Amino acid sequence: MFVSRELRKKNIAEYLLYMWQVEDIIRANGLSLERIKELLVVPYNLPPEAEAEAVEWYSNLIEMMRLEEVKEKGHLQINKNVIINLTDLHHRLLKSPKVPFYSAAYYKALPFIVEFRSKSDGRGKSELENCFDALYIVWMMKLQKREINEGTLNATAEISRFISMLSLYFKEDEEGKLDLDDELI
Repeated sequence: MFVSRELRKKNIAEYLLYMWQVEDIIRANGLSLERIKELLVVPYNLPPEAEAEAVEWYSNLIEMMRLEEVKEKGHLQINKNVIINLTDLHHRLLKSPKVPFYSAAYYKALPFIVEFRSKSDGRGKSELENCFDALYIVWMMKLQKREINEGTLNATAEISRFISMLSLYFKEDEEGKLDLDDELI
């Protein structure tokens, strides 16, 4: 919970991947608050107020997962909203003549995004969601110490560069520092 708050401020892409992992951890523990407390709260010996806040945060996530019917798969609406906001910014960036490097990074990653979509269940998902799916799958494979072929690593590196750039622009936009007006100064 504290990690998510910090990641949300610093890097929206890392935040989203972290939240997807939290969803999976909750699922792996049967949406049991008691198991989550044992696994993710108690071992950290938090001060009582922080522990109560963490338990409440996990409890709220579990309840949302039940209400939104994502107990077995899918993502919470709060996480879908991140994708929606990133997609909106993505389209604004592509239309702006002020950020040509963004468009270049996107078009360089696009063949890998299309290839990933064709090899996965990515049809019907946005390009950005496909990007995050690819990054998440490779991240999980690394955590599991599974072998990843060089082509996949190269593809996800390109996608990662593109998503990193989008994340930086997202942070600038949230801070009110991003100017994408069509007029060039």
